[in-house]
Amino acid sequence: MVINETTSAPEPICYINGTRYVLPDGRGEATLLQFLREIGLTGTKLGCGEGGCGACTVMLSHWEDGHVVHRSANACLCPLYAVEGMQVVTVEGLGNVRDGLHPVQQRLAVMHGSQCGFCTPGFVMSMYSLLRSCETPPSEEDIEDALGGNLCRCTGYRPILDAFKTFAKTDPAAYTEEAIAASKGIANGSATSATTTNGASSGVCPSSCLPCDCAAAKATTNGGATTNGCGTAVATTNGCGAANCCKKARAGGGCDVAPAASRPTSEPIFPPELKTRPAFHLAVSGRNVTWHRPATLEQLLDLKSAHPAAKIVVGNTEVGIEMKFKNASYPVMIAPTHVKEMNQIAVTETGVEIGAAVTLTRMMKAFKGLIATRPRHQVSALEAVVNQLRWFAGNQIRNVSALGGNIVTGSPISDLNPLWMAARTTFVALGKDTGERAVPASEFFVGYRQVDLRPHEILFKIVLPFTRPNEYVKEFKQSPRREDDIAIVNAGMRVKLAPGASEGVWVVEEAAVAFGGVAPRAIMAPALAAALVGRAWDQDTLQAALAAVRQDVVLVDHAPGGKVEYRRALAASFVFKFFVHAALQLEADTAAAYQANLPTEEHSAAKAYERHPAHGVQFYSKPEAPPTPATVSVVGQPHPHMAAELQVSGEATYTDDIKLTQDALVAALVTSAKPHARITKLDATAALQMPGVVGFYSAKDVPGSNAIGPVWYDEEVFATSEVTAVGQVVGVVVGTTEAAARAGARAVEVGYEDLPAVMSIEEAIEAGAFYDDYTGKLECGDVDGAWTQCDHVITGTYKVGGQEHFYLEPNNCVVIPHENDEFTLYSSTQAPAKHQKYVASVLGIPAHKVVSKTKRLGGGFGGKETRGIFLHCAAAVPSYHLKRPVRLCLDRDEDMQMTGQRHAFLATYKVGFSADGRVLAAELDLYNNAGNSHDLSHSIMDRALLHSDCVYKVPNMRVRGHMCRTNQASNTAFRGFGGPQGLMFAEMWIEQIAKTLGKPDVEIRTLNMYDEGDVTHFGQVLEHCRARACWQTVLSSSSFWERKAQVAEFNKANRWRKRGLAATPTKFGISFTTKFLNQAGALVHVYLDGTVLVTHGGVEMGQGLHTKMAQVAAQALNVPLSKVFISETSTDKVPNASPTAASASSDMYGGAVLDACRQLSERLAPYRTKLPNGTWKEVVNAAYLDRVDLSAHGFYSTPDITGFGGRRPFNYFCFGAAVSEVEIDVLTGDMQVLRSDLVMDVGNPLNPAIDIGQVEGGFVQGMGWLVLEELMWGDKQHPWIRPGHLFTKGPGTYKIPSVNDIPVDFRVQLLANAPNVRAIHSSKAVGEPPFHLGASVFFALKEAVYAAREAAGVRGYFVLDAPATPERLRLLCSDQIVQPYVPYDVRPKISC
Repeated sequence: MVINETTSAPEPICYINGTRYVLPDGRGEATLLQFLREIGLTGTKLGCGEGGCGACTVMLSHWEDGHVVHRSANACLCPLYAVEGMQVVTVEGLGNVRDGLHPVQQRLAVMHGSQCGFCTPGFVMSMYSLLRSCETPPSEEDIEDALGGNLCRCTGYRPILDAFKTFAKTDPAAYTEEAIAASKGIANGSATSATTTNGASSGVCPSSCLPCDCAAAKATTNGGATTNGCGTAVATTNGCGAANCCKKARAGGGCDVAPAASRPTSEPIFPPELKTRPAFHLAVSGRNVTWHRPATLEQLLDLKSAHPAAKIVVGNTEVGIEMKFKNASYPVMIAPTHVKEMNQIAVTETGVEIGAAVTLTRMMKAFKGLIATRPRHQVSALEAVVNQLRWFAGNQIRNVSALGGNIVTGSPISDLNPLWMAARTTFVALGKDTGERAVPASEFFVGYRQVDLRPHEILFKIVLPFTRPNEYVKEFKQSPRREDDIAIVNAGMRVKLAPGASEGVWVVEEAAVAFGGVAPRAIMAPALAAALVGRAWDQDTLQAALAAVRQDVVLVDHAPGGKVEYRRALAASFVFKFFVHAALQLEADTAAAYQANLPTEEHSAAKAYERHPAHGVQFYSKPEAPPTPATVSVVGQPHPHMAAELQVSGEATYTDDIKLTQDALVAALVTSAKPHARITKLDATAALQMPGVVGFYSAKDVPGSNAIGPVWYDEEVFATSEVTAVGQVVGVVVGTTEAAARAGARAVEVGYEDLPAVMSIEEAIEAGAFYDDYTGKLECGDVDGAWTQCDHVITGTYKVGGQEHFYLEPNNCVVIPHENDEFTLYSSTQAPAKHQKYVASVLGIPAHKVVSKTKRLGGGFGGKETRGIFLHCAAAVPSYHLKRPVRLCLDRDEDMQMTGQRHAFLATYKVGFSADGRVLAAELDLYNNAGNSHDLSHSIMDRALLHSDCVYKVPNMRVRGHMCRTNQASNTAFRGFGGPQGLMFAEMWIEQIAKTLGKPDVEIRTLNMYDEGDVTHFGQVLEHCRARACWQTVLSSSSFWERKAQVAEFNKANRWRKRGLAATPTKFGISFTTKFLNQAGALVHVYLDGTVLVTHGGVEMGQGLHTKMAQVAAQALNVPLSKVFISETSTDKVPNASPTAASASSDMYGGAVLDACRQLSERLAPYRTKLPNGTWKEVVNAAYLDRVDLSAHGFYSTPDITGFGGRRPFNYFCFGAAVSEVEIDVLTGDMQVLRSDLVMDVGNPLNPAIDIGQVEGGFVQGMGWLVLEELMWGDKQHPWIRPGHLFTKGPGTYKIPSVNDIPVDFRVQLLANAPNVRAIHSSKAVGEPPFHLGASVFFALKEAVYAAREAAGVRGYFVLDAPATPERLRLLCSDQIVQPYVPYDVRPKISC
């Protein structure tokens, strides 16, 4: 029911992409995203459901004060009724492939900014919203800020930034000679055809805004100059008019296949109806939620008085998460968005009054205006708020979140509440019949998420006073990741200083310090304030303040949130930073009447975070010219991803986008809440009585076998008597809607009897919990006899944590039954054949009745190879019984809890070496956390053993593997497949050797590096070994030694900022180590119109496999790429395909496609001879009329390989090297990557643009594993987490790299003149090999910590476990501020 208090708006409406919609009744709990997908607008994706990934970004537009306001928002959190009276623009509203792309879409497509494509619509909408909301063209900083709320797991962000920065304010300096030369590729190590323009207009293509030397720099036909969202001119495709404009051998290059044209902008106009729509009280009742949107303050107060338990909602960024992930129920929700008084910002003589419903973005903009116009001494608190908001969530969240909601939530880690408390802010409460009540912010927070508001009251406004002369307010925050992350600890600090009795002495008149993240609520620090007031601002006072911190910040050892020592140390570090900041500010403000008396190198403690916009260059050789004019040149060209245009327009279909018949059901899993327990009860009675629930199924309902497992059948579809991990599937509920199915799943009663659980490697070693069937070992030389020849021997343990795949598309599937027990699976999987096999087994039907199809994946990285099997089987059982389609899509938190991650590893080592650093002997034992089943852990350990040498020759080596049986969800394949762990341990002991001898790491690495013809520890002879070529190239191109000296100078001049520079190499073997998997099939059809359809067994998951295979086919058949199409991967076209994994897919499926095309070419050769001037179509038709088969099946098996245990487990090796430079804040552990130079050996690339994308994406993902991404489990290291539960199971707590984390200067070079004789077209694999290059960042950070420790008088080697998070970096710096909290050799806790 809808209640209106005016007659001018009889029904709740919104416009979506220009179409008017009447909002449905009774959907108060629904989100905008749910509604959009229900009406078929599936371009907007569900990536996380908590506003943390940006895949669901849309633009909201509303009429305000005579103009249209545009803003980006997360549709997954936005309540449906919150958009009443607004226009919503989704990616479908911008452009499409058939009618033309919007310039934002087109730039992203042609500049290789879309790989898997699942995140792409969100990026498009964030950029589009920025352009529409800008009054002038945005700066590059604005663009990076706008993208801060969007995550991408594939690209490494650089191509996305390059594409979107073409819309930025023009900076000719960006187009340097180096950038222009790099855009054209290099040959033999030098840039070719470099221009000398250096920023002149002739060096920039007005079509693509890329470096170019086309002669005509002007906008011409094909739309000419179009208008973007902010009204500025934007040149479109072929704007320069040059026939070959921008079709150079470069990553941003053009291609022979014409892209969809960019078109004159035709965004949906803002509907006139909404300009005149009056405010009215919207009240929509429903079974679960009644939604109110009052139009007046009186209505709001009446509603709150009548419904004291009602939730006041503006952005829904907190309540929405509570409802989705905590199953909170809020029967009445009130949105004050249309209450004028709640949305005002008023400036008075003494300060600013902000209505509680004002959004954070609007407040931030207003504060920036005041900072620019008010006297400087008045705005210190405003500056602190603006600075803090820059790192508060992403734009999409800030655009809709209200200030009042942020406060009243009472979060103990709120970024703003400590500032309000310190800055003398007053909160004004208002209630019906009780009037206004002022509460000091310092007294407002009374307990964990409890505030001083009476049940009938609302928070009405916030009053922030201006600061006074010599009064300073400063914000502080440290989080795992700087961009869009919640705080570990934050603080607000204020001090007012005045001249003392003695000349040059300034005394503290007032002081206030508040901390967040150190207690169940934000707290004041009274002892600290008392230590400051009345005392001179000098070193003695500082020491007293630091001592007082230990009185105010008291955390028990196992406090929720963990990281106790770090949190204590951060509080002290913030105080130190504030002291230096205020001292320097006072010195400047008093014209040196006060002398800070701080050495220059100490000033770095107050240095603000500064990051320049990211930029990069990419170098590669031009492809070889075709042998004859009649030969096409397709292979080796930088063609864009073939699905890029579909992806940027939101038209690309993923499994969860598939439209089903009306009888389709939605499945929800019933999962274990215990890590190890006996099942004592399983009762679905209550669930089956719930509305919309159709059925419940468990082990007793499986028609075939309940046993599954990719190699060993040691898993169950549904647990029978015992559960061995949290998240293990016990049963499945199907319902008519997702909400019904999930409610039913929650209603199923499961009883448990707890059993002992093992959660970590160390616990497994202690308990003797291993998979004893694994006995893998590799050995060479005489290890036992070599120790006596060693001058030095080192021993110890290393640890590297696991890593979540965080593919943007969660695991999901669709099962469709047909007649005669036939089934079609639409699978988000890297292994369709495996899923076909196991679904058939579970249903008890033959495999030929099950077809598994995969169109594309929204990322995979190994996580969708085997861990989707149990999901498909669980969905197939109800589909079998009910004979109805079933859809199953995991939420992000479910996916992370139950589908496994990269294996955490622990290594014990003993390494002996000579006095000059040459390694003579090594003995290692590697332990992986396999989880609760075998999965692929055997093969993963095999590869770890095979890569334990990295690029170093060890004449005497023994390495053993041990698989630990734990009560985690089974860990699984992840990019590198165990290789990175083995490589990392090798780099760790190489680095320890260097530190033991006091020699540069680079020298030790160079000394021990393999040469051509050397034999590895597993007996394979190295052929075409390019380790040293990559190594020397990167050291030279990065100016390593010159920059090392510069880093030393910087460190000498800055006590509290340190830089580090490191170089690391890599070697990665290509082939499945299980021999039989190294085979591939392909099917190629030629049709009578001359088009070619290719099907192969590989899966497209963003890596560009389909694009490369199409290029191979086009080259082999000598046809344009536009003639070739690849639709999907399907088990009824190519059977028994190996998983798309091991980086071998281009090699294997390329070989299979080439084989099929060879057969077709041989069949067509006589007709090409007969028709020397005939077209391809004429040749094909002539053959058809002669009854020639125009379809061919191709096959390829990798030659000569032996598999694990033989002397040639790998077909060949990929080599690479990287140099990275970083800077850390010693006082917090905050870091940034200043520059990374990568050199990768990829042979002669099939597609250099795609390969560069893989190198960049792999590097950033590897950097994330070793620096940012930390999994925290409920184990003995983290007793504050529920046993067996994963704490970091969403973007709110698990942090992958964001756009702000990539190297500021990002340089990639593909090694020139490096053909590979053992793969198709002399190419090499590229998916996994670059991953380990991220280790250069890890070791650069360690170098920075060495510098900090040396400045503190602590010298010598130390252990740094991975990931090198801010916590580990800070605690290991060992300065006088952190020393009271941890010893110098601290080893922070890690789930391993």
